[in-house]
Amino acid sequence: MAMRISTSMMYDRGVTQLSSLQSSLLKTQNQLSTGLRVLTPADDPVASARALEVTQSQQLNEQYGFNRSNARSSLDQVDTVLQTVNEIYTEMQTTILAAGNAGLGQSDRDALAANLESMLSNLVAQANTADGNGGYLFSGYKTNTQPFTLTETGAQYFGDQGQRELQVGSGRQLPISASGSKIFEQVMTGNGTFQTQADPGNVGRGGTGVISPGSVVDASKLTGDTYSVAFAPDADGVMQYTVTNSAGEEVVPATPYKDGDPITFDGITFDIKGTPVDGDSFSVEPSTKQSVFETVRNVIEALRHPPTAAGTGAGAALTNALSIATQNMQNAQDTSLSVLASVGSWGRELDYMDSSGSAVDIQYQAQISDLIEVDYIAAASRFTQLQTNLTAAQQTFKAATSLSLFNYI
Repeated sequence: MAMRISTSMMYDRGVTQLSSLQSSLLKTQNQLSTGLRVLTPADDPVASARALEVTQSQQLNEQYGFNRSNARSSLDQVDTVLQTVNEIYTEMQTTILAAGNAGLGQSDRDALAANLESMLSNLVAQANTADGNGGYLFSGYKTNTQPFTLTETGAQYFGDQGQRELQVGSGRQLPISASGSKIFEQVMTGNGTFQTQADPGNVGRGGTGVISPGSVVDASKLTGDTYSVAFAPDADGVMQYTVTNSAGEEVVPATPYKDGDPITFDGITFDIKGTPVDGDSFSVEPSTKQSVFETVRNVIEALRHPPTAAGTGAGAALTNALSIATQNMQNAQDTSLSVLASVGSWGRELDYMDSSGSAVDIQYQAQISDLIEVDYIAAASRFTQLQTNLTAAQQTFKAATSLSLFNYI
């Protein structure tokens, strides 16, 4: 049975074929011009969805990179300030050691005290360093609060114990600052385990005993107790010392005193030099936390208002005060250096994370390319083929629509 093809059907089919070829050609042309195989989600729904996920991960990785840059900027500022703080500490210790010169007069000590006061103001200024964003480096979470204000006894801290952090990786929050309390307030006294002090009453008695900071010789024997070292002569007039604990129990029975000999008990050791007199005493207590500003204030006070006494007792009291200050300043510097070392390790970690982040970004870009970017060789070949097909279809349509009996009359 013959099939009849109407003129309208022939035109409809021809136009549909030409439109389809024209649309395919235009799509291929857009792929070549944009470099993308997937122009709309309809082109490849699975690849489009997956590419969106990878793109979001790539953007998040880029944001981590920005965060690492901000973290590095903040840590560099902390590093610079702490370097300056350590220089001030070194200069302070040098000044305190110079103050121990027995040949200095009161005017000399006043000059050294004035120098220390100037350095103290500089130290507070460093502790109050702004972070460049309207806040302060060392105020903890209270970024808009100036952390330190000088007082008669040291400085008052108005920040908190917080340590600001920034998300620098998918599973890593890195500190970008340090608490001023940790750096400047929580400095251990003495040798970090215990502290030694002379009884202020030794000055009035004329004793010249100077006690050393001491050290730990056996940590397993430490008791954390408070001790008193008392001096008294025996029946023959030989000066002896007795060590008692807080309960009044004798830890070291009466022992002849020898200038500079170590006194050792309960895992600790120290020595006393000079000439203690009857009634002189020294204390040994567990180390506590003290502000470095208080330490400097104390040594300034000791230099400006040294105790007065007959003989050399006042000199021994000043020496004991300077010895305590020297040890406490060293502890402050050790604390600062510890934080500085942490800042350096965080910076090193940022370097590693930057390298890893760059590698991950390359991987993300490669995945996106595989999912949605066009293969130029295949697309160019397809474009040429579609052009040929479209030209042939146009010519065929023209020829088919030109068939008419009127052409043969």
